[in-house]
Amino acid sequence: MRLPLAGLSCTVSLLAGGASSGPRFVLEPEAFRKHIDFFNRMVEEGVVNYIPNDRAWEWMKSNIPFFTCPDPEVERIYYYRWWAFRKHIKSTPGGFILTEFLRPVGHATDHNAISCALGHHVSEGRWLKDRRYIDQYLNFWLRPGTGGLQRHLHQYSGWVAAACYDRWLVDRNTTYLVSVLDALTLDYRTWERDRLLENGLFWQYDVRDGMEESVSGSRTARNARPTINSYMYGNACAIAKIASLAGRDSVARECEAKARRLRTLVEELLWDPEARFYKARLESGRLADVREQIGFTPWYFNLPEPNRGREEAWRQLMDPQGFYAPYGPTTTEQRHPGFRIAETGDDCQWNGPSWPMATTVTLKALANVLKGYPQNVVTAEDYFRTFLIYTRSHRLRLPDGRVIPWIDENLNPFTGEWQARSMKMRKGTFDGRGDHYNHSGYADLVITGVAGLSPREGDVVEVSPLVPEKAWDWFCLDGVPYHGRILTVLWDRTGRRFNRGRGLRIFDGGREIARSVRLERLTGRLRK
Repeated sequence: MRLPLAGLSCTVSLLAGGASSGPRFVLEPEAFRKHIDFFNRMVEEGVVNYIPNDRAWEWMKSNIPFFTCPDPEVERIYYYRWWAFRKHIKSTPGGFILTEFLRPVGHATDHNAISCALGHHVSEGRWLKDRRYIDQYLNFWLRPGTGGLQRHLHQYSGWVAAACYDRWLVDRNTTYLVSVLDALTLDYRTWERDRLLENGLFWQYDVRDGMEESVSGSRTARNARPTINSYMYGNACAIAKIASLAGRDSVARECEAKARRLRTLVEELLWDPEARFYKARLESGRLADVREQIGFTPWYFNLPEPNRGREEAWRQLMDPQGFYAPYGPTTTEQRHPGFRIAETGDDCQWNGPSWPMATTVTLKALANVLKGYPQNVVTAEDYFRTFLIYTRSHRLRLPDGRVIPWIDENLNPFTGEWQARSMKMRKGTFDGRGDHYNHSGYADLVITGVAGLSPREGDVVEVSPLVPEKAWDWFCLDGVPYHGRILTVLWDRTGRRFNRGRGLRIFDGGREIARSVRLERLTGRLRK
């Protein structure tokens, strides 16, 4: 006998502010069931966690925002990524967790949990109507006695505090956020104890960034990398804001000061004025001689100060000698002699292949540049093109010739072949380890980037779609839980697709709160 699945009743108590899931305002969920039916039968189910395939649609219908657009592949991958995300929800004696690999791996902790992509998991999961999945997953890592913080949270660099605060911007569950403040503060201080250099920057082995075999690092080099220093800046900013919510002013002031100092150090010590790029500073004291994709990470946390010209770095994104590739971006600039797509050695290499984890960070960083930095280097067209490349990368050709939606570990950026998977097959060691790999994000990119919903602290709803004006005639994001409400964002150039009027519109519970005839930044206020 199966127990009821969490979230299928979507009771009022599970939603911030007491909102109920209710019917979608514009989209009929049954119109999208065809995608889930296809995913369920495309390959054998394999590992089964809390929600089996035959209950995937029931769970998705009750939990996720729905999305449609003119590009069938974007729509299909949006639902595939939610379908795959659901496969990683695991019920344990201590509550729900999310896995990175479906199959057990030796470097995981209890219940096959790994902290490397924790920030991406929280960003995706914050859009679920049932909060218990992410609440309990964070409890696993942060609560005393659960085995997370004490033993394995620091196995990998991460931005857990920043992710918690960003989640609060969506659900506004202040009670929960404040309850983890002490754990997040302890987490930060532990990183300071274990990874702080004399110059004030943080160091990390590349493998403990989840980025082994990089050009600038190694498994033993203690380099000050743009990754961990950006993460710690974001964490310090977040802890300061959480402390303010909790009335802990001294903690807030302390973390604000730490964030300011770290920002200054990153700007002074990790920025290469000749290469116009953020780089790793090596143990020798020199900056690495290579641009790596991790140099875009500071913008994920809005670390670079505006009007200093740092946005010049983004010229490398669309440069074929830089990071641009048909299935990219690449993790290392292609002009560098250390760039390679290796067929031997470690299966997982960050010296050239395209990694969805890094692509997710880059796209979110780029969205911040486009929404918040005065610059003329990159455009919404660059964002959209990179997003579509990422979307088209979600493919796997089966032995029978069928091409199905897929997410795995890393890609050959020129052929689209899943690199680690193919290397393991050639070695005869393939065990399906990377199947539906939960190490990146996609739904959050659609919601906050493509549709442009930008979570904010107050009652203003801001939408800044990064779809170029002429790219799509319509799209709709429906049933989005936000500040205890249910939002709809739609674009309809002619008004005839959804019959809700012409242009860009925002609805709160079915009531229009903002409109524009153009696809542009738009704000409205949540209704009283």
